[in-house]
Amino acid sequence: MDFLLSDIHSDLASTVDAILTKADMPTVIRAYAAGDPASATPVLSQLAEAGICGLVIDEEHGGSGAGVTELVVAMEQLGRHGMPGPIVESLAVAPKLLGDCGLHQRLAPLAEGTPVSCAIEHWQPNAADAPNAAQVYLLASGTLSVARIASTAASVDPARTVSTVAVDTVLVEDVNLPDAAVSAADLGALATAAYLLGLGQTMLTLAAEYAQSRKQFGRAIGSFQAVKHHLADVAIALEMARPLVHAAALGADGLVPVGTNVLADISAAKVATADAAYLASRQALQVLGAIGYTAEHDLSLYLTKTRALVGAWGTPAQHRQRILDSL
Repeated sequence: MDFLLSDIHSDLASTVDAILTKADMPTVIRAYAAGDPASATPVLSQLAEAGICGLVIDEEHGGSGAGVTELVVAMEQLGRHGMPGPIVESLAVAPKLLGDCGLHQRLAPLAEGTPVSCAIEHWQPNAADAPNAAQVYLLASGTLSVARIASTAASVDPARTVSTVAVDTVLVEDVNLPDAAVSAADLGALATAAYLLGLGQTMLTLAAEYAQSRKQFGRAIGSFQAVKHHLADVAIALEMARPLVHAAALGADGLVPVGTNVLADISAAKVATADAAYLASRQALQVLGAIGYTAEHDLSLYLTKTRALVGAWGTPAQHRQRILDSL
């Protein structure tokens, strides 16, 4: 199966990359972490204008009418730039959750770039960045509700908070989807996987650039075999994870043979990208040394975000168990 990006997908990736590059995302992330969520609003508006915020929303409800394959292409670029806020929830989880529950009238604001957060029992019981979301949705015990924030705690990522939420207004009772269907939580896991892939790529790039410029014993440290091996291991891990993400996206779009276990494929993608991004964070920090962990260096922005997202929308243990159960 060929997982090379088509011209359309390459153009999509370039569009997202151009918007985020122009926005100077390290500055946006630092402002967001300092308590200024409005710093991300202009970026969200531009993404919405380009149709990115509504990729998986039908055109009749204000979206682009694209598929999950297009979503993961965009999410990888969003991860590469470390886009802050409940981006996975706004672009992937909420559109799927509301659409599955027939609440199509609530989709248009998402396509327009309105940030929302979601909590789904078992997979993501707490809501990320809830204080900065216009709405928080909670799916628990088969009931979909608008939720209120009960308490909020800091995350290892300064630009991310985690909130416990409780039912405020019930929207739909007896939500019941087929066990084999790709759920909103599954789409959240896949979108997070693509985002982690982008984070890992950025950390690898930062480490490689530093290895080329930092000199020791009169030579760039990147010329030493031990450093090359560290970076090569990361590059291999990322390249091995990428096809799993795209294969799972094709499955979510229904473009795989009948009998394919799409849910196991999504879990495999999440596990592989979490492992690869975590490896990238460790090796990048080792190459850069202590400077990589300081708030002044951009690596810290992506490193802490990676640590926070490894367990988002299903922990590695949960996804490994689902893979095991599918065998």
